[in-house]
Amino acid sequence: SNVSPMVAEQYGRYRPFVRKLKNGTEVVVDRELTVQSIFNWFYWAINVGGLSAIATTELESNVDFWAAYLLPTLMCFFCLVAFVLGRKKYVIVKPNGSIIVKSYRVIVAGIHNYRKAKAENCLVMDEEGKPVGWMDYAKPSVSQDVSHDWTDKFVDELRTAVRSCKIFCAYPFFWLGYNQISNNLISQAGQMNTGSVPNDIMQNIDPLCIIILIPIFDRLIFPAFRRMGLELRPITRITIGFVFSALAMAYSAIIQHVIYTKGPYFDAAGDGDNGFNDISAGIQVPAYVLVALSEIFASVTGLEYAYKRAPESMKSIVMSVFLFTNAGGSILGFCFNSISANPHLVKNFAIISGLMGGVTVIFFFLFKHYDNREAQELKNNLVYGKEGDAVSALTSEN
Repeated sequence: SNVSPMVAEQYGRYRPFVRKLKNGTEVVVDRELTVQSIFNWFYWAINVGGLSAIATTELESNVDFWAAYLLPTLMCFFCLVAFVLGRKKYVIVKPNGSIIVKSYRVIVAGIHNYRKAKAENCLVMDEEGKPVGWMDYAKPSVSQDVSHDWTDKFVDELRTAVRSCKIFCAYPFFWLGYNQISNNLISQAGQMNTGSVPNDIMQNIDPLCIIILIPIFDRLIFPAFRRMGLELRPITRITIGFVFSALAMAYSAIIQHVIYTKGPYFDAAGDGDNGFNDISAGIQVPAYVLVALSEIFASVTGLEYAYKRAPESMKSIVMSVFLFTNAGGSILGFCFNSISANPHLVKNFAIISGLMGGVTVIFFFLFKHYDNREAQELKNNLVYGKEGDAVSALTSEN
């Protein structure tokens, strides 16, 4: 929860600026797009490291478990040394201490004061004559309680953080689908002919696809959409990622059905001493490609959103909430234990696909207005050229 915010904080520009390209075109170098690119490459780097699973699988198979554990241990050691040696060059944001207890007290105070004001029929109105939100009642300026050790600004920041965290409620279902690549899809590969390749090495197709696809999306596809005036904002990108996740599980269900129709073991392939059915594991590749695409759109954007939409004092805790949703996906996975084995795996993948599809529709209609809000904020911050005309395009600082 601290690594990705620290990486993004190394980019020190906070306002857009105009850059003239070699062809004479003026573009706005936008911080929002640069942060998006930073998280794309951060995720790319994570998956480069993820390829070590190929080496550890071979070490486990040909040497022993101790060798498989030794490799990542050594890599962590060298990373720690590199991190310490470069510590004087980092942009470091001083910690403000834990805000969890203070946030809890603000929420309790807001609820208590709101209920009291409502019971006494003395609700506070804003400038437009509308009742203020319940959290506003925790503000010292509203409650007139000088004993509070927080400010109005802190309450506003907490409200922003809570609003940002709402979109994360859909992510446990996304992680439920994603986690299939480390359990049921490995088992599925074991039911097919993988040649001389161990079935548990198949999951490395996912990081390989991400390593190939992220540069393409970051350098070509996303900029092309922006040039056409079709900016893919966070909620849209997350929705697309959820769609890819649902498609990946639907395709996996189809593969599983095909496996069960093949001999010699049909729906008992891989059980006990049974071998694999007469079908190539190569048909599993599209499932991993779809999972990789879902990560590029949903997982990377979730990291980016948790950073960009969190107040400065709460970036790590909001990032923690986002990462915590992965635990939610694992908990949901327990509900599928009874159908995560032959002959029920078709049902397993199909139900997860259906759940993801339903969550995708609900998510988009609940939060699509967040994209409009971000577009308005970007418009308000747009930098203009010397003649007073908006420059031709937005770009990231590469």
